[in-house]
Amino acid sequence: MHESISDLVSTLDRSLIENHLDDRVLFEKLDSMQRQLGLVSDDRPFSPFLRPEFFPRGFYRQITKAAETLAEAFDVMTLAALENDAIMAELGLTELEERYARIDPGYPGVCNSSRLDAFIADGSFKFLEYNGETPAGISDQMQIEKLLQEIPETRDFLASNPHWLPRPHIKLLKALVSGYRGFGGTKERPNIAIVDWTGVSTETEFEILREFFESEGHATVIADPGELSYDGDSLHIDGFEVDIFYKRVLIHEFFELSTDDHPLRRAYRDGNVFMANSFRTKIPHKKASLAVISNDRFAYLFNDEQLTMIEKHLPWTRLISDREVRFRGSKADLLELIRRERERFILKPNDDYGGSGIVVGWESSAGEWEDAIENALEYPYVVQERAPVEKVHFPTYGEKAFMEELLIDFDPFLFRGKAEGGLIRLSSQSLVNVAAGGGEAALVVLSEQ
Repeated sequence: MHESISDLVSTLDRSLIENHLDDRVLFEKLDSMQRQLGLVSDDRPFSPFLRPEFFPRGFYRQITKAAETLAEAFDVMTLAALENDAIMAELGLTELEERYARIDPGYPGVCNSSRLDAFIADGSFKFLEYNGETPAGISDQMQIEKLLQEIPETRDFLASNPHWLPRPHIKLLKALVSGYRGFGGTKERPNIAIVDWTGVSTETEFEILREFFESEGHATVIADPGELSYDGDSLHIDGFEVDIFYKRVLIHEFFELSTDDHPLRRAYRDGNVFMANSFRTKIPHKKASLAVISNDRFAYLFNDEQLTMIEKHLPWTRLISDREVRFRGSKADLLELIRRERERFILKPNDDYGGSGIVVGWESSAGEWEDAIENALEYPYVVQERAPVEKVHFPTYGEKAFMEELLIDFDPFLFRGKAEGGLIRLSSQSLVNVAAGGGEAALVVLSEQ
């Protein structure tokens, strides 16, 4: 952080702890607000922080520029995979996922909305994952901002210092409508369906987005995939005609629980539904997409700017198999390499979320690591080199207010390839993930002093 901004924030932190050390009234109010605002994970309020994270404008521009360039590279890789079987084979798609990925979604581009997840350390950063399919948390920024207005010192700090607040929920709607236009849609205010399984943990986010979409003139429903019907021309939900299908249901789960005659599958094959994001986004969403992009074998796909960002901001990643690889300029047997240097690597399922199935080499015994490698040979997994991550001291509340040392990541959202805000996640654990017990703060971009 810029030194003068760092000094300002340190002063704010001291005042927050001193003034609210035992402020149970404030803490209970903030917890209650979080439940009302949908900022909960399994009924646990996940934003126990007394201020936002502050980025200098220059650093925000640096990381979002890198994210936009890498998003371009993921698009290039996706289109290349559709033409090149060798690339497609590296990604680990199922036969069904590949079949539907090859269907033209009917509009330009690959990801209507997406998210890159980055660890930050010493003013630099590495993007560890690309959520190209169904990025969640887009409404969190505006909800957490409402909490900050209840904290006098933070409210006064924001009023006194020039700043900018991202608006990813607004960019999401613009991207959906823009994609609909690219699909050929002509309605001035197209109807929107937000579709996921009934009872998922993100339902409150859907309610928030529905309220916003409707405030902008778009009739919106939240529906389960089982509520869809198809008349050969368009999708409907109890008579509601779907113009924009905002797909939040995960592709692999949908395929597992549906058959080929499902209304959505039929409408998609017929080219009669604008779906964002499309089935094609399963290609860049696979964690093995980082293995393709970070592999010199496929460097010919990318331009100089993309290659620079790949080398600087993506960790070495490979799909697990018994084979030879190049690592740090030398040839190595992949399995021998990761067995020998487990403290250097992490294993991740090729297609899962919420930190599920991840095995951290530097936190595992030799026996645990060997078991994880054997499992990774049976099910699709990637191995990824450890990325540096910094710890920050953040004003947090529980029974008391205190400064907590936490790992931090920043996960910029992209809408049709343009960045806007992102998630700020903090955790005391190596997995910086809300579903795995972490927390989330708002982002404020400050002008350098």
